[in-house]
Amino acid sequence: MTSRLTCLLTLLLSALLLAAAPAARAAEMSGAGISWQDLSSEQQQLLARFESCWAELPLARQQALARASQRWLNTPPDQRDQARQRFQRWQSLDVEQRREIRRRFSEFKKLPPEQQAKIRANFQRFKDLPPEQRQQLRKQFQQLTPEQRQQLRERLRKRQ
Repeated sequence: MTSRLTCLLTLLLSALLLAAAPAARAAEMSGAGISWQDLSSEQQQLLARFESCWAELPLARQQALARASQRWLNTPPDQRDQARQRFQRWQSLDVEQRREIRRRFSEFKKLPPEQQAKIRANFQRFKDLPPEQRQQLRKQFQQLTPEQRQQLRERLRKRQ
């Protein structure tokens, strides 16, 4: 008899929890959100395109947008300009180029941390070169055949 009662109570508790979950989500979205007026005027300017739908956004999205806008406002102007330039370059890429960049980034993230660190260090060394030398290396690389490029990559891997 006690096992039947335990089973019944477990079922009842499970049903109550399942029924309460949507209500909890609805309460979170309606009452616990960040009001538009709680944002600073600078944040409101940055997030102006969200104003009409702000109240309908999930709490997590409101919080993320509020944090990101504050982070942007705290970013030095020169870094903001650099970020804008990178974003404009990204937008100028066609769909296939973006897909290829995402694919390569995904492959990079799958590498062991040591290999990622080596790649970052090599990239930093490249960035530290004078602009003319970087341009010369790019030009030389572009003039190589696919086979020559592969051979160069293999030689560089062996060095590391």
